[in-house]
Amino acid sequence: MSTTPHRFAAVDLGASSGRVIVGEVAPERLTLHEAHRFPNQPTRVLGTLHWDILSLHQGILNGLKAAANSSPHPLTSIGIDTWAVDYGLLAADGTLLANPVHYRDTRTTNAAEKVAKVLSPRALYAATGIQHLPFNTIYQLISAQGTPALTAAHRLLLIPDLLSYWLTGEPGTELTNASTTQLIDPRTRDWATPVAQALGIDLTLFPPLRRPGDPAGTLRQEVLAETGLTTPLPVTAVGSHDTASAVVGVPATTPDFAYIATGTWSLAGLELDAPVLTEASRAANFTNELGVDGTVRYLRNIMGLWMLQECVRAWESKDTTVTQRIQATHTQDLTALLQAAAHATPLRSVVDAGDPAFIAPDHMPDRIADACRRTGQPVPRTPAETTRCVLDSLALAHRRAIDDAARLSGRTVRTVHIVGGGVHNALLCQLTADACGLPVIAGPAEAAALGNVLVQARAAGVITGGLSELRALLHSTQPLRQYEPTGDHSAWDRAAARLGSF
Repeated sequence: MSTTPHRFAAVDLGASSGRVIVGEVAPERLTLHEAHRFPNQPTRVLGTLHWDILSLHQGILNGLKAAANSSPHPLTSIGIDTWAVDYGLLAADGTLLANPVHYRDTRTTNAAEKVAKVLSPRALYAATGIQHLPFNTIYQLISAQGTPALTAAHRLLLIPDLLSYWLTGEPGTELTNASTTQLIDPRTRDWATPVAQALGIDLTLFPPLRRPGDPAGTLRQEVLAETGLTTPLPVTAVGSHDTASAVVGVPATTPDFAYIATGTWSLAGLELDAPVLTEASRAANFTNELGVDGTVRYLRNIMGLWMLQECVRAWESKDTTVTQRIQATHTQDLTALLQAAAHATPLRSVVDAGDPAFIAPDHMPDRIADACRRTGQPVPRTPAETTRCVLDSLALAHRRAIDDAARLSGRTVRTVHIVGGGVHNALLCQLTADACGLPVIAGPAEAAALGNVLVQARAAGVITGGLSELRALLHSTQPLRQYEPTGDHSAWDRAAARLGSF
């Protein structure tokens, strides 16, 4: 096996930004460098919130050009991961019929009730194992039934598959992301045809399923010309749901771990060999998304750092109360804000970080204040107190998700791994260790890009082995930080009790 590093481009798109990251891989070597970063700014048109998908495509092309120019050594392949559930519709000639709708748009408000009239929540969960979220693809499709775009559609491509198609001209549906549509049977790892038929959803709109590591085509000539890359350059299917790639990027050395993939969302749970489809699991709103190498990502969605991002945006735009506007002038710098939050009274107020009331953008500090009032808790008076409320609430939600996942699956958890953007938030990491009463290992921050690169490298034969071998390489090459639990663990019990059934 060659010791010369191979270069792999990971296209990793999040809800607020996209990046093209180059990973260099050789036996016992794994490094990353960011070739290009670009914004992901949704746009509201005629009352509907859309993704600016063409801008994202151009950002990818610019990133691939930067990757080509960053080294004299060629790329070996490209892999794409993005957020889940959203899609683009194509005409028979491959033309995009409309800009993809953003999952935070309100069009799915009544879709769950329509679905429940045909399939009960219990029956739907037993068939697909996916938690109820108002923006699941199945609800988006129900909301779109009868619209001109869906009526005219010849193909439906999930976001990473759409971007891959534009690079290669070859359509496909990657499995880990397809599982989030609520149209996949997690036991067979194939389409849940009875569900689709009952709801009038045409599965022939989806191209054939691909698994992580499968070939996804080669770059088209016009893409090669625009980016300066050489031919032929393959695109490899990876865990195209960014959480699937992030879980590959968890540097666990033993099987008794829980993970929290942090960013706009916190995805907290366990890696299992089989789905948990019990009624208790449904009632706890756990999801059974499919992972790499036949695994199941048994997890719960939590609002994540979106809540803090929206608070900061509100303070910067003065979209909040007069008192907090005045206070915000002193704490607009995030580092200063987190330092102030660390000195704020712990667990003074907490909210349910899984509450759908926090999904929509705008007015986040006011919505947090309203939630505190409803539960009879002190209302945060300053940005520092609001920030501490958000972080305490996230840590509490992390604890609840991990405890519930262990109970419902019969697994024991001894270590919690935090990966993704939250790795940089030391206060959140420490609070999570305190809330869970378990050691937290933080890192790597770019877990999704690393998981993306590792699946590509294995498909190319540069490295070998299963997930344990891939994670061993991560553990030996990536910077990690450990947080030990501190403080009075019972204080977290009392805080949870304030939220009642939470």
